Amino acid sequence: MRAFRDNMGRPIVTFAACRNQYWFVCASFLIWFLLLCVYHSQFMVGKSLIALLGNHNINISVDVASESDVLIDSVSLPEEINESSSRKSRDDAHMNIVFNDRSGGDFNLRTKDVFGITEHGFEKFGHLSKKESEPRDRNDQARDLSENKAQSEKGDDAIKPEEHVVERVESDSESVSESCLGKYIYVHDIPSKFNKDLLKKCGSLSNWTDMCELASNFGLGPHLSNFEKVYSNTGWFATNQFLLEVIFHSRMKQYNCLTKNSSLASAIFVPYYAGLDVARYLWGSSISMRDSGSLEIAKWLREKPEWKKMWGRDHFMVAGRITWDFRRWTDKDSEWGTKFMLLPESKNMTMLAIESSPWNSNDFAIPYPTYFHPSKDIEVFQWQNRMRRQKRGILFSFAGGPRPNLQNSIRNEIIDQCRAARRKCKLLECTSGPDKCHKPVFVMKMFQGSVFCLQPPGDSLTRRSIFDSILAGCIPVFFHPGSAHVQYLWHLPKYYAKYSVLILAFGIKKGKVSIERTLNNIPRQKVYDMREEVVKLIPRVIYADPGSRLETLEDAFDIALQHPMLADY
Repeated sequence: MRAFRDNMGRPIVTFAACRNQYWFVCASFLIWFLLLCVYHSQFMVGKSLIALLGNHNINISVDVASESDVLIDSVSLPEEINESSSRKSRDDAHMNIVFNDRSGGDFNLRTKDVFGITEHGFEKFGHLSKKESEPRDRNDQARDLSENKAQSEKGDDAIKPEEHVVERVESDSESVSESCLGKYIYVHDIPSKFNKDLLKKCGSLSNWTDMCELASNFGLGPHLSNFEKVYSNTGWFATNQFLLEVIFHSRMKQYNCLTKNSSLASAIFVPYYAGLDVARYLWGSSISMRDSGSLEIAKWLREKPEWKKMWGRDHFMVAGRITWDFRRWTDKDSEWGTKFMLLPESKNMTMLAIESSPWNSNDFAIPYPTYFHPSKDIEVFQWQNRMRRQKRGILFSFAGGPRPNLQNSIRNEIIDQCRAARRKCKLLECTSGPDKCHKPVFVMKMFQGSVFCLQPPGDSLTRRSIFDSILAGCIPVFFHPGSAHVQYLWHLPKYYAKYSVLILAFGIKKGKVSIERTLNNIPRQKVYDMREEVVKLIPRVIYADPGSRLETLEDAFDIALQHPMLADY
């Protein structure tokens, strides 16, 4: 290339030379960018849950300008967010959906991406498919479980269901089964004061409920009689919504890929009954009493060699109460709950609860327990077919009570609209004293006769009634996406319009939206398709009887173990 010089004889840099340098610089930046991307994809594990994609600081704007916008139909939540963000210039009124943190601040909804979860360093573990492998001692185990369960019902100590469950544990001397590689779970043998002893002292677990009776049958509670033919003849129990810890632990004991060798485990289960522990002290007790169990179990875990391997990031546990019962932000006795989930040890673990926090990436929501706990696949199939054929003469129904102390509650407006609809709506109003709401036969009978079941927030965004309505084949109607759509995405469909209706609370509160008119306007074929989707969900939201084993179906426990339980590491 010819070199040009100025009057002083110095070389002049030509345009071609500059262009070559420009491309060299660009190529260098591109290479570094690609290296950074590879680095982050290798070591930065994105673990999240909520259906909204990617960013943890997405603002949700939802238009409520007209009643026609009330029914969110045939789109996923991420698509709606994109549409909303692209219409920022619209002059119509809109609102931001926010979650109110107990610390007093309003926070925009933060997201956890459950659909892109990946793992590095461990193979994905989960419940072994029934078709892939069967335990060698399965028949003996089922027989022993049945005998133990019968003894419990005859009058033995009904408060020790977990002691009767025969554990399926791989012997350390056996060769590692290929079918369990990456799926082994090690269960910590924690001191009995953190689980078994709590059940032995069941009389102190609640000031208002006989938890001793409810803790029988592996935590399922006593059998329900079927005099009114509301249930099927088998598999129905008076299950308390806060006994998930006992049920999950009982199911874990028959998991196919348990191991006594923690070095083989992809995950480590901590069978601490945190919900039952704190329930004793939620009302009228000092924070030192409420936090005592949490601090002791954290100290016990810290000292175990399994903990030091990954500092708890391969540990997980189940809490039978909502996450806010374990997230006390201050040390004032007047503040609610315990600070268990705010401890450094808990933040390292994966926490499963009946309601999760939108701001924390290490806790996940799994279904509340329902009343149905089948022991055979045929029981589920028969119930599904019955719900498909069920006659439903009520357009919509609501089981619940008002919340006069909650300023933003829409329950009063919902109750008023239900009463105004007369024959189109049935109301099962709950009061503080004994009422029909606490008797499963009345709740299930009403839901089975209804096309839609209203599920507004109560003391928190979620409620057990959501899963009772799905069990009854009744299409749930939500008034806040935090009630289910951004909670139970392991168990419920990503495209929530397939199985539910969303009516924004803002329109109800302002008196601008008619629930009756909105539901009446849904095409008949659409209603049929939604109900079929709800019926298909039934196996996914129930917990099978721990005293037996389903053959081909996967219940809520199985589905929970199919997803990565490890927090970011």
